[in-house]
Amino acid sequence: MSRTEEEDLAVIKDWWQRNGMPLLTGGALALALVFGWQSWQNYQVRQAQSASLVYQQLLDTTLTPDGKPDAGKVAELAKTLKSEFAGTHYAQYGSLFVAKVAVEAGKLDDAAAELKSVVDKPVDATLAELARQRLARVLAAQNKAEEGLKLLEGSADQAYVASREELRGDLLVKLGRTDEAHAAYEKAKAALSDDAAVGGLQLKLDDLAKGEA
Repeated sequence: MSRTEEEDLAVIKDWWQRNGMPLLTGGALALALVFGWQSWQNYQVRQAQSASLVYQQLLDTTLTPDGKPDAGKVAELAKTLKSEFAGTHYAQYGSLFVAKVAVEAGKLDDAAAELKSVVDKPVDATLAELARQRLARVLAAQNKAEEGLKLLEGSADQAYVASREELRGDLLVKLGRTDEAHAAYEKAKAALSDDAAVGGLQLKLDDLAKGEA
């Protein structure tokens, strides 16, 4: 072996001693991160599938001869969603379902509590708006229309402007503030297509006009 080859070998050995172990460690870390990420993704998929099954079982509680769900079964499944899948979309849609069942049973306090839990920590903007509007309606039914109006303050995504403003109009009518209600209904109408605005919203505007006549 020539001196040059010996020198090259020495350089390679020196480089390996200084960098070989860090490279191996870094490679192992990279592999661990890849497999860890894949495991996490698989876990998330399994969780979503499990939550979906529980949520479907919750919806299936209405499949009774009279269409009224078993209150005990609803409570049991809702508890499972909250404890095992807290903070997921399915858990919060479960809360909306439980609130609906509570309203139908006349248990407005229970419905308000379920909806408030979603409003306080929504998973996404859609759930936030759905829960907010439904809670406002429940509050109005509890003769707390002013509290309901406060929930509807501020701007809303364009997709929800019509439903929010129509709801504001309903609450304002309940409070006897017809001029403000008329303005809210008009704003809701402006956010809809001409065909969509022909239905119940137009009837509400007509009723207000008759009352003012």
